Amino acid sequence: MKDQINITYGLSAIKDLKAVLDSKQYSSVFILVDNNTKKHCLKGFLEYSSIIPTAVLTMPAGEENKNLTSCQSLWEELSAEGADRNSVLINLGGGVVTDLGGFVACTFKRGIDFYNIPTSLLAMVDASVGGKTGIDLGALKNQIGIIQEPQGVIIAAEWLKTLVHEELRSGFAEMLKHGLIANPDYWNTLKTISDLSAHNLEGFIKPSVAEKTKVVLEDPYEKGLRKILNFGHTLGHAIESYYLTSPDKARLLHGEAVAIGMVLEAYLATKCSGLRAATANEIKHTFKSFYPIITISSEDQKAIIDLLRHDKKNKAGRINFVLLKAIGKPDIDVEVPQELFAEAFAFYQSA
Repeated sequence: MKDQINITYGLSAIKDLKAVLDSKQYSSVFILVDNNTKKHCLKGFLEYSSIIPTAVLTMPAGEENKNLTSCQSLWEELSAEGADRNSVLINLGGGVVTDLGGFVACTFKRGIDFYNIPTSLLAMVDASVGGKTGIDLGALKNQIGIIQEPQGVIIAAEWLKTLVHEELRSGFAEMLKHGLIANPDYWNTLKTISDLSAHNLEGFIKPSVAEKTKVVLEDPYEKGLRKILNFGHTLGHAIESYYLTSPDKARLLHGEAVAIGMVLEAYLATKCSGLRAATANEIKHTFKSFYPIITISSEDQKAIIDLLRHDKKNKAGRINFVLLKAIGKPDIDVEVPQELFAEAFAFYQSA
């Protein structure tokens, strides 16, 4: 892990990328896109950058394709196109593309360089930054992966114009999380935004990235402080996995599931970490103002709780949570009694 993270901003940074690649004398340049970014972003990226790739690799869009099968297909395609250890992979897409593309690069020929060009708000403020690469194992989120920073991350808000409202809202959940775990003033500012438009959110990308990179640089391999970035994710990942794999359920985007997780874990914090009830209610009502409340039956809750045993933060069979003592004051490695989960779901649904 590097002692700094190479993050640049704007279309000017994309225009400069060709010179950067030329200076490193890569033998070949590959671009990974999914169906969506191939349609909405690839042409613009090629025009802005003037890069002529050796090949453009395409994977199916969606979290359900963040798996070993997609990796194998891409490894085989890289091999067939003559990629070697001096090749480079540019990941142009949202969090699935940057997560999976980074993992593919880290494992092909025991590791080739890669760059992330995030095109979703979620990827800009979270997924593409911090070096976490990886794939899901069946329904279980991010079970296989490597922590390895890309050679560079280029964040251009121009891509936000290609996103539907639900995708903007998904990324916004991670921004709210940054405020909750590290910066009360930032939280108080974000919660007053009346319209989650690309124009309104653009100016908050850098502050969110700054909050995340500060944590990652201090604890790149998640031995301590970096765990705070998982607030809302213990239950959130289980909820996301459950709705992704249940054929009778509408899927939830990552940020939508994590938003529910943050409300649930705010309640758990009142019982286990001393968070004031009034603060938990503030968190609940803030998320309610941006995200619709969904009905989670007792049967759904049981299935979601069953998935918790696979969470990566667990130790010796104990489920460990990141909770809040107060806004801006996270509490890591908190073991939560299982009987509190039903109360947390009731608290969420009372919104």
